[in-house]
Amino acid sequence: MTPAVKKALALVVGWAFILLGIVGLFLPIMQGILFLLIGLTILSSEYVWAHHLLGKVRARFPRIATMSDRAREKATCWWRRVYQPEESQ
Repeated sequence: MTPAVKKALALVVGWAFILLGIVGLFLPIMQGILFLLIGLTILSSEYVWAHHLLGKVRARFPRIATMSDRAREKATCWWRRVYQPEESQ
């Protein structure tokens, strides 16, 4: 996958989570805050404003920051297993 495709995919997925988060703020069956945080995390790699906003959220809510760090570690491990399989011997 080329870097341009990865960047485009990250932007599309990040903005999709932001939109789901906004919708989720008004619908009782969706966790809007969760989707917003996921979207901000994805977009923070591409936009400075998202990185700063995520930093403010993490400073204001340290418990959420801790949970976010654990979730990111699990997602990274999963991503590496799925998309970077071990080389055959």
